Amino acid sequence: MILKESGEVSMNKAQSKTFNGLTTFGKTAMAAGVLAVLLTACGGGNNTATNNSDRAGSPAAANAEATADPAGTAEGVEDVLKPEDLPQALLDGKYDAIYSRMSAEFQKQLTKAEFSTSAKEFVKGIESFNEASVLQHNGGKMRNWVSDTKEKGLSAVFSDEGVIMGLQIKALAYWPETDEKKTKVVYDWPLRGDWFVYWGGENALINYHYDHESQRYAYDIVQSKDGYSYKGDPLKNESYYAFGQPVLAPADGKVVSVVNDIPDNEPVGVMNEKAPAGNVVVIDHGNGEYSYLAHMKKGSIIVKAGDQVKRGDEMGKLGNSGNSSEAHLHFQVSDGAHLFESRSININWKDGIKPIQGETITSAE
Repeated sequence: MILKESGEVSMNKAQSKTFNGLTTFGKTAMAAGVLAVLLTACGGGNNTATNNSDRAGSPAAANAEATADPAGTAEGVEDVLKPEDLPQALLDGKYDAIYSRMSAEFQKQLTKAEFSTSAKEFVKGIESFNEASVLQHNGGKMRNWVSDTKEKGLSAVFSDEGVIMGLQIKALAYWPETDEKKTKVVYDWPLRGDWFVYWGGENALINYHYDHESQRYAYDIVQSKDGYSYKGDPLKNESYYAFGQPVLAPADGKVVSVVNDIPDNEPVGVMNEKAPAGNVVVIDHGNGEYSYLAHMKKGSIIVKAGDQVKRGDEMGKLGNSGNSSEAHLHFQVSDGAHLFESRSININWKDGIKPIQGETITSAE
């Protein structure tokens, strides 16, 4: 979901004053080029309960229309079509086989003829796809591929049984001049333990922020165990592993801005568009570099503007404030202290790591 600074009503590359919060696989209509498809709820209701009796389903699933049971696919389903084979099946023109693997709910969104026509147009000029990431989160598994031309991206969401619950294609733009310009400061991971990269990387397929200059190299980070970011009631913040975890200064610097009074969103899934960053700490690290630690827990921040902080110092607790759909940390480095008036900078991480969507980063510091 694209989140805007208060007062913004449009979004494009020239007006990139956006703030992207973490989103789940909610029911969202998407279109790119000629293939208009639906990314349906994954991991809700009965499927999630089957996977783990402690989990009642994601907030998005609770609010979305019910999707069909995976068994409700079209007749003639070809079980030989595995999720990892989808791109090649598209290139080989196996449109009937692909369509038969779609959920019944998904098939209501477009006919087989419509899908075949759109798919043929989409693969023109493409000889192969390369896997970009695999994202398993709260009962759904999304696979992403980039075409050999690097101009098109393909995303598919699968059930545990391999049924296609949603598809998306996306035209991809790249910004090599800023991709190659890294921060002068070397930054530590701002969290301790194991953390899952939900959005992160150098294209918009794996990093929702990338097309927007103010957030191009931002990360959305959750804590995940066995593919789930929560245990218990998904509508309660305390059910999320990330909620209340310490957030650390990624490098030495001076705190220049703090917001600490924004309520955490509850029930989870309700978001605050009026204060998109929620509770946030902004640190000046010198060299024209400012880090942003956003969506923190209300009242948990223990530093104030003017404080000098050291690498690894605790800033406060991770929360679910602002335009956020579940407890997570939005982290980025920019060239100014005002998020929406600055440009994001590609981060020079300690130990040369390059976190991308779907990876787990472990930090003991």
